[in-house]
Amino acid sequence: MTELCELSAVTLRRMIGAREVSPVELLASCRQRIERVNPRLNAFVTFCWERAEQEAREAERAVMAGEPLGPLHGLPIGIKETMVSGGVRTTFGSPIYADNVPAEDERIVAAVRRAGAIAVGKTNVPEFGAGANSKNPVFGATGNPFDPARICGGSSGGSAVALATDMVPLATGSDTGGSLRTPAAYCGVVGMRPSPGLVPMSRRGVGYTSISVQGPMGRNVADTAFMLSTIAGPDPVDPLSRPVDAAAFASLPEVDLSGLRVAVSADLGFAPVDDSIRRTFAAAIAEIGGCFASVEDKAPPLQGADETFEVLRAMSFFIGHEAHYRDRRADLGPNLIANMEQAAGYSFADAAHAQAAHTKLYRAFLAYMQDYDILLAPTAAVPPFPVEQLYPTHINGEELRSYFHWLGLAYGLTLTDHPVITIPCGLDETGTPFGLQVCGRHWSDHRLLAVAAALERHLQTLPARARPLPDIAALSG
Repeated sequence: MTELCELSAVTLRRMIGAREVSPVELLASCRQRIERVNPRLNAFVTFCWERAEQEAREAERAVMAGEPLGPLHGLPIGIKETMVSGGVRTTFGSPIYADNVPAEDERIVAAVRRAGAIAVGKTNVPEFGAGANSKNPVFGATGNPFDPARICGGSSGGSAVALATDMVPLATGSDTGGSLRTPAAYCGVVGMRPSPGLVPMSRRGVGYTSISVQGPMGRNVADTAFMLSTIAGPDPVDPLSRPVDAAAFASLPEVDLSGLRVAVSADLGFAPVDDSIRRTFAAAIAEIGGCFASVEDKAPPLQGADETFEVLRAMSFFIGHEAHYRDRRADLGPNLIANMEQAAGYSFADAAHAQAAHTKLYRAFLAYMQDYDILLAPTAAVPPFPVEQLYPTHINGEELRSYFHWLGLAYGLTLTDHPVITIPCGLDETGTPFGLQVCGRHWSDHRLLAVAAALERHLQTLPARARPLPDIAALSG
């Protein structure tokens, strides 16, 4: 029997509006699932149950009174621990902020709550979101719902696990080098990296650098688009923001896959990729390629992506953590220290050249996409590895250049400033989920979501490519 917490966000919102489901009952169902599986997985690390239950009662009262309801009215949501939540402990996964309780929500948190969502708590991350293993010294590690001994990805790892196990129907995420996409891939859910500025960031440290974005996560594309409709929109707090009809994302047109021109690339022309992932990707393309008008195996022009991303990322981390490194170095983990030491080694010339290289790369990719409707690539270069391991040091026997080099498949597309979404595409050779990156044209977020929804429907008809589901009974404490 399907439990309330297992229903989609779109379905639940319709049922709440029709008085078929009570927000109080829904929150209770989510809490029951959380209490059942979270002890094994550690997806949620902080809760605000008293406030959430009060908000659920108020949401129920508003429904019964016939008052206007927000788009996310009564839907429980998980908030990523790197996002500031007013009145709720927010540590960023760092001992430096172990007792931090902010006074106000940052923009994205305020947006989902203003839309009627009920925040039940904070989801786990790596320290300050650095890396793709959601493990930190404050809360420990979050396990993969398909194999708790393996990583769930990061930095939005707790959010992805919460979604995969039906703890909540929606969750927030953010992405610099794949922090929305990698955990979505490893957990069999959907994570979208929107076009920079589409979801304004009130805490963007370097306002005119586009590599970091915030975005939605859901169990399917429709839910992800539904959430995007509430967090997108113009806001002068972010200099990259621009006018957009955010409400349009809640409704996706039908797309005929047979009319699409598709590019595919297993490594984007530069990224190290494990041989097993190459095999899984090749098998997936062989199975689904026939549904498109054309499929061309052609890598995008991303030469120099490693060097460019390393410098731009170092600039961002330097701005965010200079004081932490100067005053509290002993309280920082190895990833943060590596970031700061890398930043210290760059010169003004390095920064200038990286900015110019980024612009050149963006324009080359813009021209490349004129021949295609979408680009398909794997999301993660390796299968999920043991939680004790912070990051892989080698791929196919070749040593990696940094602790985040294995994320090249994700950060290569970060540099293009094009929208990208990860959707589930069956399992890899280890029996854990395999995620497919779908990259659309510049500022084509709405079109990309519609294409992804059509592809998702097609994948669901293929037993080996349908969204995998974790064994909830095996995860129960």
